[in-house]
Amino acid sequence: MTHWIARDARRMDERTPIIAALIAAIPFPPEAQIDVLDVGSGAGVLTEAVLDAFPAARVMVQDFSPHMLARARERFASHDRAIRYVQCDLSDPTWPRQVGGPFDLAVSGIAIHNLKDLAAMAACYEAVHGLLKPGGAFLDYDHFDRFGGVPLHQHSMRVAGFASVDPVWHRYPTAVLKAVK
Repeated sequence: MTHWIARDARRMDERTPIIAALIAAIPFPPEAQIDVLDVGSGAGVLTEAVLDAFPAARVMVQDFSPHMLARARERFASHDRAIRYVQCDLSDPTWPRQVGGPFDLAVSGIAIHNLKDLAAMAACYEAVHGLLKPGGAFLDYDHFDRFGGVPLHQHSMRVAGFASVDPVWHRYPTAVLKAVK
């Protein structure tokens, strides 16, 4: 897992504008006291961007890897913010109960494609939908074009119950999709 952290660090110049587009698409004012779920948070890169943009946010950091969660804890050790951590597997149907909720916002960055199965990804979208409050939003930054393409993932999110699903940013094979409950 440490090789993933190192690889992410090397790619931050590439990822920064994509993360900025994701943050700009969050449909809440910066002062909002929002509850946020970071799905497959890794070392906390996306969580950090959310916390920078939303100082009153409370975040649940979820990841499969204890190593990634340990790195996220290190990253936020000096923060006096409301950050909680949970280790669970997105392919386990009980993961939504493990993270709690409900949430105003869910974000994910280069994570859900690691399920490597379209049915498992669709189940994850359904679980995220179920974890959101009415009017909540899900912003997903991932490699959609490697697994069926953006239109297929938009359709899967609509089937999961999202009222609207729109691309915020797209450059093959990566996109940011904004899904609103």
